[in-house]
Amino acid sequence: MKKVFKKHMVPKVSAIIGLCSLLFFALYPRDAYAMHIMEGMLPPKWCIFWFAVSAPFFIYGLYRMKKIVTSTTQNAKIMLALCGAFVFVLSSLKLPSVTGSCSHPTGVGLGTVMFGPGVMAVLGVIVLLFQALLLAHGGLTTLGANCFSMTIVGPFVGFAVYKICRAFKVNRSVSLFLCAVLADWSTYVTTSFQLAVVFPDPTNGVGGAVIKFLGIYAVTQIPLAIAEGFLTVIIYNLVISNNLWKETALG
Repeated sequence: MKKVFKKHMVPKVSAIIGLCSLLFFALYPRDAYAMHIMEGMLPPKWCIFWFAVSAPFFIYGLYRMKKIVTSTTQNAKIMLALCGAFVFVLSSLKLPSVTGSCSHPTGVGLGTVMFGPGVMAVLGVIVLLFQALLLAHGGLTTLGANCFSMTIVGPFVGFAVYKICRAFKVNRSVSLFLCAVLADWSTYVTTSFQLAVVFPDPTNGVGGAVIKFLGIYAVTQIPLAIAEGFLTVIIYNLVISNNLWKETALG
């Protein structure tokens, strides 16, 4: 372990994790609101649909995670755990939003950049299960829908943004910031669509409902996503600067 963590690195990483934990306990509300879509909000056919759509990504994520866990990359398992904890803490900082749902950071940008978008589907399911079963936050029937929006669409959009930015020689921190922010926003665009197809506007149909849901989410989600972007950059740069991880660690 001495080779993995130098003594002067531990306080810095612990301070960031401690800050996230402090925010979690300070902001966690007493009333239980769902992560994105709460238990019972979706009809059975839509629950089954979103489980079916998410399943291939989850299977691919298991394949990617197995390669990472069995690799010889230094600190791979520790960093994987850190990314999972980051998602858990940030996604638990929720604010009531659309009835039956809420706004909160997603935390998927960090793991997306370090391990790719595939792994986030697996980490996301683990996080969502823990929150649904232990914190009454989210639901089991809506697990597929929540997983698809937060840990599939979000990471893939963020990963594409990051790769495009780096291809155009955009600064690493700026690229990471945009990755985290747009991964967050794309999650709520997807969530708005998921709710709109179930609860269309009586006059303007699904399109009108999407616009209404997006308008409500935007009030809280725009500033939350920006704050998440800055925090993601801070933690990633801290990890890189202390040689706990390399940008090219997984090739």
